[in-house]
Amino acid sequence: MKRFRCLSVALTFAAAATSGLGADRPAPLPVREIAEGVFVYEAPYALASPRNTGAIANAGFILGSDAVAVIDTEGTYLAGRRLLAAVEAQTSLPVRYVVNTHFHPDHVLGNAAFARDGVTFVGHENLAEALRSRQEQYLAATKALVGVEAFAGTEIVLPTMPVCGRLELDLGNRRLILEAWPTAHTNSDLTVLDEKTGTWFLGDLLFAGHVPALDGSLNGWIRVAAALTSRQAARVVPGHGPSSLPWPQAADPMTRYLKGLATDVRRMIREGRTMRDAAGEAGRAEAQHWALFDEFNARNATAAFHELEWE
Repeated sequence: MKRFRCLSVALTFAAAATSGLGADRPAPLPVREIAEGVFVYEAPYALASPRNTGAIANAGFILGSDAVAVIDTEGTYLAGRRLLAAVEAQTSLPVRYVVNTHFHPDHVLGNAAFARDGVTFVGHENLAEALRSRQEQYLAATKALVGVEAFAGTEIVLPTMPVCGRLELDLGNRRLILEAWPTAHTNSDLTVLDEKTGTWFLGDLLFAGHVPALDGSLNGWIRVAAALTSRQAARVVPGHGPSSLPWPQAADPMTRYLKGLATDVRRMIREGRTMRDAAGEAGRAEAQHWALFDEFNARNATAAFHELEWE
């Protein structure tokens, strides 16, 4: 059944919205060409708001000789339209693939801007179910954060090509290698390697500057990080942080944070401390090194306590 599910085509939950924003093309997101034909939008360290319209995660696109692949689409339909405008400012080639690196709303809620004939949405085999189960929560929360105007047209679009293990995509004289990873940051983490330039999009398996956000397995993330750093890449693109970083040293701060959090939580469990204690104290030694630390660390510590108390 699992093999059948991976080979089958998932239903698209929603088509692109066509009303609410008018016919005017929004301003393109500013992108940087970090390698030949590889463009990245470097997002600010911020929570979603009307000011940023949900464009708070790194996203990018890769140009082949025949077509384009987009990696992540931002957190609203409007932000997705701005990313599409950035693509159209660089090339007249069609977008053939939209790849989502995991299910978090700041990476997938712009999908509707790209929903048109000829576009295939690609994601981890667990992505569709993760989005189905969270759709109402994500849409309501995003609308509350960015406001009605910025939210207009935002819908959930499910992957039409699930990835089990490894998948290759051809853009014309350019091959992308997609890999689905075990539960780490989330249970739907996917990476994208551009073989031509050695550029590796890691999604939120790599945070830089922005404190990591745990929504999967702390132990799993530490294991996956070790597997990732054992490989070579010319450069990596984190889900949050600078648009391009050297590898593997870019992973060192994140790995230090994750291992330190695990050490703190295990110690507190041994001492008979409570989950509330962990939320207030675990990982605090890292506070000065990360943006948005107070917004995410307590949640990380709570998730870690849930996981590690059963070891």
